[in-house]
Amino acid sequence: MNLVDSHAHIYSEKFDADRAKAMERAQEQGVSKVYMPNIDHTSIDAMLEAEEKYKGACLPMMGLHPTSVDKDFERELYLVEEWLGKRPFAAVGECGIDLYWDKTFLPQQQEALKVQVELARKYKLPIVLHTRDSFNETYEIIAAAQDGSLKGIFHCFSGTVEEAEKVKELGFLMGIGGVATFKNGGLDKVLPYVQLEDLVLETDCPYLAPTPHRGKRNEPVYLPLIAQRVAELMQRPVEEVAEKTTANALNLFKL
Repeated sequence: MNLVDSHAHIYSEKFDADRAKAMERAQEQGVSKVYMPNIDHTSIDAMLEAEEKYKGACLPMMGLHPTSVDKDFERELYLVEEWLGKRPFAAVGECGIDLYWDKTFLPQQQEALKVQVELARKYKLPIVLHTRDSFNETYEIIAAAQDGSLKGIFHCFSGTVEEAEKVKELGFLMGIGGVATFKNGGLDKVLPYVQLEDLVLETDCPYLAPTPHRGKRNEPVYLPLIAQRVAELMQRPVEEVAEKTTANALNLFKL
């Protein structure tokens, strides 16, 4: 199987001791590409180093994560725009709204997302969205901005069938990760009612390791476990899940 991890923080310091081995393990299991979402100015160097070391296998995005948005977020966004103008990236991201940890900077998060939507439009790039406890808030901004030119991923999708339909109507994809394998993750009630053409697979490593590794460090080598669970829930062959989700990811990310 040829698999694409559409969302992985392989540059994280959690991999500093064995990043090369982690990449080797993943490639042995058929994970051919790993797309890396940026967090903020502190993650850029490590992300680009991973890109350089694993050429063609680790591909960077550029964006500002909502949990890094505070009162000085404009400074971070200037840096994002500067980088987007300097060299190619796979997507704008990850960006969006996060109301799980803190609601203090919601207006700033909304403004930062709107700016990054316009950057995605300007540079003709897909946008990768973080929507933790904020599906409606994020959806409203994307729906208002959608003129047919925007495309991207609702990363770590764990919503309802109705929300899945909204994502599809926007022309966006859903990123399916380890939550699909969790006993009470909720995706067992959603995946039987969606189409493979609307999905990409992701690990979000080092977070959200799938069962039976839940609670441990996640890594791209576990992507086949997610593919297998998606296949079971959708009652499709795992080879078909791999083929379709890989094609979706490569079609979306031109880099």
